[in-house]
Amino acid sequence: MNNGVRNGVAWRAMQEGDLPAVTAIAAEVHPSYPESPAVFAERLRLFAQGCLIAVDANGNVLGYAIAHPAVLGQPPALNSMLGGLSPQADCLYLHDVALTAATRRSGLGGALVAYIEELALAHGFACAALMAVNNSAAYWQRCGFMSYACADEALAHKVASYDSDAQYLVLDTGR
Repeated sequence: MNNGVRNGVAWRAMQEGDLPAVTAIAAEVHPSYPESPAVFAERLRLFAQGCLIAVDANGNVLGYAIAHPAVLGQPPALNSMLGGLSPQADCLYLHDVALTAATRRSGLGGALVAYIEELALAHGFACAALMAVNNSAAYWQRCGFMSYACADEALAHKVASYDSDAQYLVLDTGR
């Protein structure tokens, strides 16, 4: 990833030693969407290139992003283990992004979207997807993600399990 420093904060590859900080930031930023530390550890083990940490010049962890291959329209349930990556994966799923208040408006989100597009293309995926929560859909739509029109009842149930404002969004990578 081109992790150029933006306002004193940069993305770098996540390492196992970062997992306690990831868990703490998740609890701070997403208290309504708790996930077990084992979920984060599994995602790192299964698809390390999709796991990033935002750090400041002193090495303090200020955020994270976790992405992995998935099947379009079939996001994993919150706080669930994957057990492995699906051989039918056809998109890159941005499982979680959490940035502390200190990193907001730093430009890291835009850098992350560019990286996600590059990573999706590198793996032959025509799209990336995410579950927008915490009223973040408008932000992700400004980044190019669009609502996913699908009448799949299972997907509707998963989206509703987050909250009434959650939206499943998809980014066309132009492949």
